[in-house]
Amino acid sequence: MNRLEGLIAATYTPFDADGEVHPAAVAPMVERLLEEGVTGFFTCGTTGEGMLLSTAERRRVTEAFVAAAAGRVPVVAHVGHESIAEARSLAVHAAEVGVTAVSATCPSYYGIADVATLVDVASAIAAATPELPLYYYHIPVLTGVDLDMVEFLERAGERIPNLVGLKYTKPTLHEFQACRALDGGRFDVLWGCDEMLLGALATGARGAIGSTYNVAAPLYGRLVESFVAGDLDEARRLQECSVQLVRTIARYPFHAAMKQVLAFLGDEVGRCRLPLPALPESRVEPLRENLTKLGFFEWSGGVATAPSQGSRS
Repeated sequence: MNRLEGLIAATYTPFDADGEVHPAAVAPMVERLLEEGVTGFFTCGTTGEGMLLSTAERRRVTEAFVAAAAGRVPVVAHVGHESIAEARSLAVHAAEVGVTAVSATCPSYYGIADVATLVDVASAIAAATPELPLYYYHIPVLTGVDLDMVEFLERAGERIPNLVGLKYTKPTLHEFQACRALDGGRFDVLWGCDEMLLGALATGARGAIGSTYNVAAPLYGRLVESFVAGDLDEARRLQECSVQLVRTIARYPFHAAMKQVLAFLGDEVGRCRLPLPALPESRVEPLRENLTKLGFFEWSGGVATAPSQGSRS
């Protein structure tokens, strides 16, 4: 498998008015994101509320994104589950429907205290589909499992032939860089913190997976272009736009606000599932106004202006 590069959208799972998975809404979302420069899709992860979906629902969502992408860009299916048996089942299904790779968080309810156990878990999942590349999904803020990823790659790399890298969602660039450099750059390490993309590019990132790529891919595309061109002033300015976007959305329930932003852009994604809260109707227009102050609705069309000072409140 070629390494994943560019801006990979961690996709949102669309729900209908009754809160059921709504696969018909996937294709229009995919087409918009492809037009805006997204280079791949990551399904049923944190952004996609994967842990709140049944196994059957996760299969339907993955099927919908694979069908909509139609081989034009990679699709990575997140298969992590509290049950390793269910994770293996999801991986087998993902392989059957034609994903490019799978990714998995570790079971976290009981916690994992050492790298050896984490390697055992990753090995058990990877063995279900030995022909399919696996990215371990490192997101300790949610799993509570914050082990040394360099040691994990060293040890897992010896046991798991189809382990190709990490989805690295932790704001520690030094460990990210060490993972990338390990064994001559053997592993494909994908960056997962949108508001720190520029720092990751500076340490050698070639691919990144993010939630706000769903709503501001043109902004991030210009950021990458500016960095590659050596225009660091422009790249920093665009990253500041991203920082202010994330800070603004984080003033609301983040997932709920992001789904509302997608609705502003015309995507039918519905509300979040419990226990994630919904965005109260009284906060919809304030969210729109705050995004307007940032120039967000120009960013979504590919043009970024400097964040206003008033947006920092």
